[in-house]
Amino acid sequence: MNDRPVPADPTRPFWKAKPLAELSRTEWEALCDRCGRCCLHKLEDDETGEIYWTNIACRLLDRTACVCSSYENRHDFVPDCVELDPDEVVSQTYTWLPPTCAYRLVAAGRDLYWWHPLVSGDPDTVHIAGVSVRNRVISEEGIPEDAFEDHLAEWPGEVPPESEHDPREAEK
Repeated sequence: MNDRPVPADPTRPFWKAKPLAELSRTEWEALCDRCGRCCLHKLEDDETGEIYWTNIACRLLDRTACVCSSYENRHDFVPDCVELDPDEVVSQTYTWLPPTCAYRLVAAGRDLYWWHPLVSGDPDTVHIAGVSVRNRVISEEGIPEDAFEDHLAEWPGEVPPESEHDPREAEK
């Protein structure tokens, strides 16, 4: 059985052919670029709503592969782990999603970056482009919540300059 996403319009990729709410479960999961940024702890200013990123990852995040080590059962271990909802993404309720997030980009009618595995065909390009959390974060284990502010980081909320242009184009 082939479980690959199948576009409704074979001339367009599924993420351009369908709204987020109409994606199959397989298509929805394929849209995730596996950067791991959404698994970082964030602090929110109660008065302004501004999001402050940390370099502290959820204890379930595999910091090399940049995926949850217990994705299907994550709510058993992290009850407040957010399961993304297409309507919430479209309404921009999730202000903490990184600017490179495919869900956020598609909801805004923007294209995916060259490094997204669905575009590049290579799951490592998200790491090559410097977008993922690989080798940049620490686990939350042993860090008290009141110390999270000591681990603020700006890069998770930014688009890395090297991610804008495919360096492989220069080789051609």
